[in-house]
Amino acid sequence: MVAGISRRGGRSTSFAGRNGKRVSAVCSTLGALAILSAGLAPSASAVDVQSQQWYLPAMKAEEMWKVSTGKGVKVAVVDTGVNPNTPSLKGQVLATEVPKAVSYKATEDYDGHGTSMAEIIAGTGAQGGLKGLAPGVKIVPYRIGMKDMEDKGEKAKAPSLPDVIRAIAESDVKIISMSFTEDIERPDVFAAIKYAQSKGKLMVAGTGNDAARDNFIGYPAAYPYVVGVAASDESGKVGKFSEYGNYVDLAAPGLDMPTWCDETFRSYCDDSIGTSLATAVTSASAALIWSAHPDWTANQVLASLIDTAGRDWAKDDPSTYLGYGLIRPRKVLENKNFNPGAADTDPLAKENAAGVTGDAPTSPSASTSSQPSKNPSGGRTSAAGSTSDSSDDNATMWVTLGAAAAVLVIGAGAFAVVRSRRGA
Repeated sequence: MVAGISRRGGRSTSFAGRNGKRVSAVCSTLGALAILSAGLAPSASAVDVQSQQWYLPAMKAEEMWKVSTGKGVKVAVVDTGVNPNTPSLKGQVLATEVPKAVSYKATEDYDGHGTSMAEIIAGTGAQGGLKGLAPGVKIVPYRIGMKDMEDKGEKAKAPSLPDVIRAIAESDVKIISMSFTEDIERPDVFAAIKYAQSKGKLMVAGTGNDAARDNFIGYPAAYPYVVGVAASDESGKVGKFSEYGNYVDLAAPGLDMPTWCDETFRSYCDDSIGTSLATAVTSASAALIWSAHPDWTANQVLASLIDTAGRDWAKDDPSTYLGYGLIRPRKVLENKNFNPGAADTDPLAKENAAGVTGDAPTSPSASTSSQPSKNPSGGRTSAAGSTSDSSDDNATMWVTLGAAAAVLVIGAGAFAVVRSRRGA
């Protein structure tokens, strides 16, 4: 398993859960292809960092903020801790709302990972820092035991993941954002997740970053009731590292994005990649919708993201690599009369009942290429087909990328979708 808050050449940190189980914050490098990235001073002009946040204009954030900023929604960031004193997070972190029993050093981020996730969700952009997709959100920080804490003799002091999830379930937090993975299924964690689901929480997690090596099944993303998120690049193609399987539910931006370089919080690095980032973007997207529709349930918020996701395949035949498609919260926010479906209907009921596999119909490389290919059922794994099953979007159009196959472009050239059917 690869891990860490890492870049295409920055350091990579691997984590392990309690009792020796491997846990990793799901940002990763690309091995030998990595190159050293330069830090970006947070005190410099906002254009230095914020201009690298390509996903904000791609998702039309400025337009969405006219309708919703996420105000009134609390998101729990379960990670390496969250530093509430970065310029972009001042006033955004509700540290006093963390129950004492699970509050161990929740506001001391020893890696920079949790703070970066919090800023991607709710950063104000002050002093040139990261702008969050949902700047009206408040963050409730939680720190769980990671392998990096062992050398400091602190790992055993950190609360367990089940205890943290149960504590959040008893709070008024609406969304639980989990940018980490384990490669083992644990009954105690699943029991806590079921409890949180019964309390109406929406849980989001990255699928993992080992697709190029062994494509392990990543938990908690693979548990029922948790939204598994894959990472896409600026063109909308899934990252080659992004784990695939039938537990991938949605895809979101997760490549070439700025995050804090390390725990010193002196500079940002501009080329971080991983499903960690996609998790934070998805959590923020859900917060924008929930803020605009405070009476909706977690099921309805998720159903709206699924219904409006960018795809060119049938909704009942989700992709192994992109799930139901690329998130487009603006499609919900721009429709005041959007119908989210029944409050008590789980939009992931089919997946939850089917169980989890990491299988793919074709090789991972086929999913990340714009070249057309065939899957065993005879369907096209590229998007070079009819748009009759695509989500409604008047801005959708067909383009050709060089000599490669046609791909579907969502919005104003923001994302290009490469299809690989989950059910094949």
